[in-house]
Amino acid sequence: MKANLNWWKGGVIYQIYPRSFMDANGDGVGDLAGITSKLDYVASLGVDAIWLSPIFTSPMKDFGYDVSDYCDIDPMFGSLDDFKTLINRSHELGLKVMIDQVISHSADVHPWFEESRQDKTNAKADWYVWADPKPDGSPPNNWLSIFGGSAWKWDSRRLQYYLHNFLESQPDFNFHNPDVRKAHLDNMRFWLKLGVDGFRLDTVNFYFHSEGLEDNPPVPVGEPKTMGAPHDNPYTYQRHVYDLSRPENLDFLKELRAMMDEFPGSTTVGEIGDDFPLKRMAEYTSGGDKLHMAYTFDFLNKPHSPEYIRDVLKNMQDIVGDGWPCWALSNHDVVRSRTRWGEGEDSKAYPLIALALILSLRGSVCLYQGEELGLPEADVPFERIQDPYGIPLWPVFKGRDGCRTPMVWSNSSQGGFSTVEPWLPVDSTHLPLSVTEQESDPEALLHKVRQLIQWRQQQPALVNGDLSQLDIGNEQLIALVREYEGERLLVVLNMTATTQHAHLETKVSEVLKGHGFEASLDGKVLTLPAYQACYAVLS
Repeated sequence: MKANLNWWKGGVIYQIYPRSFMDANGDGVGDLAGITSKLDYVASLGVDAIWLSPIFTSPMKDFGYDVSDYCDIDPMFGSLDDFKTLINRSHELGLKVMIDQVISHSADVHPWFEESRQDKTNAKADWYVWADPKPDGSPPNNWLSIFGGSAWKWDSRRLQYYLHNFLESQPDFNFHNPDVRKAHLDNMRFWLKLGVDGFRLDTVNFYFHSEGLEDNPPVPVGEPKTMGAPHDNPYTYQRHVYDLSRPENLDFLKELRAMMDEFPGSTTVGEIGDDFPLKRMAEYTSGGDKLHMAYTFDFLNKPHSPEYIRDVLKNMQDIVGDGWPCWALSNHDVVRSRTRWGEGEDSKAYPLIALALILSLRGSVCLYQGEELGLPEADVPFERIQDPYGIPLWPVFKGRDGCRTPMVWSNSSQGGFSTVEPWLPVDSTHLPLSVTEQESDPEALLHKVRQLIQWRQQQPALVNGDLSQLDIGNEQLIALVREYEGERLLVVLNMTATTQHAHLETKVSEVLKGHGFEASLDGKVLTLPAYQACYAVLS
């Protein structure tokens, strides 16, 4: 059988946060051997790939998003041999393997930075973003760190500031230096040769900065703030013109794509946190010569009304063109969707209809570990908080630990994740939702998610088709048409808690079954109970 080199297009990618997936060696932290032991479960969902959050050598000040060796595994997670075992088992099960690439910045203990900070004349002197102070000694400009305070940190050896868009211990690379770009491409080539099928690119629009170091302007009154940070964070007060999403980034993404094309079937998905994310997605994924796909924070924030969803889809259609989105409702950085979108909704029915939304859109899909179980955001007490982003902004913003607590495999001590107290506590409310509890309940969400994903994978129009919206006269419903090779598939979603009706002007030839939802069509009148969906073939 000919290999499907475009497996990623319309594919479903299961995100694993390694620290919290499965602890095989009993130290309270998840590891590669633990992930490998649970790959049969992941494959049973019907997904196409796994994406692992960072597993590289790191001081773990930002839990792996501060890399100190781009070509080795942190001992916390295991070894390169453990990773090769994981790749081989994944491929045996038909799962592709994607890993994070955190190349906009490194750890401050990376040998490259330790050399760079020694003086202004060493071989790595220009590998990071260094700048002189203003005459009064203050930072070069007004750029802010997402994690709070100035984006500039003083270094007494060079008598200069270095740029850090995140923690002070995460200095930013100078991508204007071709040696930096080459080094990162070489590191990625290492993993591709090892058998990795693709990369998730952290903060993909942060690689370049303006060499003029101009001040960012404020967000004009009445205009929307960036969705890349909570709105109580002063970072959102600026329009990020000069510190990210620079035009030079497009040329580097083309370099990156050329390297990926050396490995047929490999793919990239970029994380875009930008003031105008859909515009950036269009730039970065169009034309077939940059990123394969990208995701934004449109569905990773709180708004989720039918009107909001329709507006996002309209903007996507108007702006993105031939670019390719990757949809997600949850990940390791945001409040879990069951809580963020589903508060006050039916805790069993709402997570399924929310997943049906992104599984019905044009694009690929990321499913975050535990989302198939309907896990809510965990309650992590302040004394157990680990996230450096959450501690200074507590209690208005509690950080990202609530979505990073251990996966619950059984309704037992530590949720079956570990034999000891884990690095983050298991929320007791998660235990009844564990894998073993749901596997034994034929009505559980896990079975329904598995059924929906597997059914969707057999629908070419949902995987590959074009998308248009349809006005069916009921603003509480989301109505889409997916079209592929002559087939037109109608999708109508009721994400509300009440029964909804609509009058269909288009002729339906068949109402499809097998996806797990209920709908009735009496003549032209469609009735959708609460949290239900209709999939139908149009004549």
